[in-house]
Amino acid sequence: MDINPIRILIADDHPIVREGLRGMLSVKPGFEVVGEAEDGIEAVLLATSLKPDVVILDLEMPRKNGYDALIEIRRADPSIRVLILTSFSKDQKINACLEAGAMGCLLKDSSPQELIRAIRDVHRGEVALHPAIARRLLSSQSSNPPESNPNDLTDRETEVLRLIAHGLNNQEIADTLVISVPTVRTHINHLLSKLNLTSRSQAILYALRNNIATLDTE
Repeated sequence: MDINPIRILIADDHPIVREGLRGMLSVKPGFEVVGEAEDGIEAVLLATSLKPDVVILDLEMPRKNGYDALIEIRRADPSIRVLILTSFSKDQKINACLEAGAMGCLLKDSSPQELIRAIRDVHRGEVALHPAIARRLLSSQSSNPPESNPNDLTDRETEVLRLIAHGLNNQEIADTLVISVPTVRTHINHLLSKLNLTSRSQAILYALRNNIATLDTE
């Protein structure tokens, strides 16, 4: 367990959503809500000044939308992890946000347990996707042409990539494959390098586009 709490900035234009998130997170050990933003411009300003560990970012906000805010936050401080929170699994900005470096995306009807897990995962640098969003990405990306050659990967690296695409974190991948967490990290570093990718988010999209992960695989 982390000694220091995960410092969180909540950015959403609906006061009731901000209040609900703050109330839920404030009573959970290991979390600290350090600020709230009611629009995209304020989200960028507070992220820059408060330097939270994780920003929970709504996509649809006044003055500056979540995607544009994400770009500016990532440009100002790439160490800040961003978790997108949206009402619509079919929002076309989700794909763009993942490409731009968002570490996860949840729907607003997610359970508190799902949100808690997602925050912890993105704080560790791991991707968290709502199942409905993952399924939509699998469907929409399956017809896209391959990018780098997946045959460059070893069988074990391909297994690891598939598990990443299914939303497993490093410990879960290690448990599934009966290997150590450091070995999982090594495989991830190797497959990212071979495929010219820079993040787990990009790895997920690559797996979806190249049919390495499929809808009927649990």
